[in-house]
Amino acid sequence: MAAPENVMAPTLSESVSESDKELEETSLATEAAAQDPPVSARVTAAPAATRKLIYHAEVRVKVEDLDRANARMDSLTRTYGAYVSDASETRQDGQRQHQMKIRVVPSRFQAMLGGLNGLGTLVSKTLSTDDVTAEHADISARLGTKRALEQRYIALLSQAKKVSDILEIEEKIGNVRGDIEATESRLKTLNDQVAYSTITLTYFQELPLTAPDAPVISFSSRLVQSFYDGWELFTGLVLALVTAWPLLLGAVLGVWGLRAWRQRRRQRAAASL
Repeated sequence: MAAPENVMAPTLSESVSESDKELEETSLATEAAAQDPPVSARVTAAPAATRKLIYHAEVRVKVEDLDRANARMDSLTRTYGAYVSDASETRQDGQRQHQMKIRVVPSRFQAMLGGLNGLGTLVSKTLSTDDVTAEHADISARLGTKRALEQRYIALLSQAKKVSDILEIEEKIGNVRGDIEATESRLKTLNDQVAYSTITLTYFQELPLTAPDAPVISFSSRLVQSFYDGWELFTGLVLALVTAWPLLLGAVLGVWGLRAWRQRRRQRAAASL
């Protein structure tokens, strides 16, 4: 009975190694196919209906009344079956601004953009398109390969008898399921971006700049301020006099000299009489 069990263990290990090797080879083949498609694929483009395209738009509009523009946007989103995934409003630098991210199906993307013209004055508009057809096909192929590998590991787990084999296969299954979840998340994101185009809209209103009202000052505050201003004036005059002492000295000497000259002149006039 021991001999068959010894044969089973290496068989499972070899099967696990082969599954890992197959996954690696399949991944490399998928990457090579995505980077260097066959000649027929490069010559003949995929039909427009089967291509995976992501449409983006960034629009900035100046409006006269922001509240009226908000009501207009509510009406537009209902009309075109769109929805707002994110919105914010700010007030700063003399502007009141509203920003929102609108999601709409591609067939109504252009019509929705045309409806934005009625908001106000267009400041800027940027359009872009991303073709993710190859990336979508690559991720789908990877997901199919990883799901098939998961099923192979599950089948091997049902055959395992040794604890070491069971633990090894369960670890492999956990790793593959983690990869599957990450791949499914990326594929879901791509499908959402393809299914709904994105319009990032910013509209703003210029606000009038008003001078702030003068503060009301009480009588006691004005009295204290007047005392302080008087003291400042007094100290300023004293400092000005100290600073101008050479001029004051010159003025005093000038007056003294003028009076002495006039007195000598009167004395001379009296002596001549």
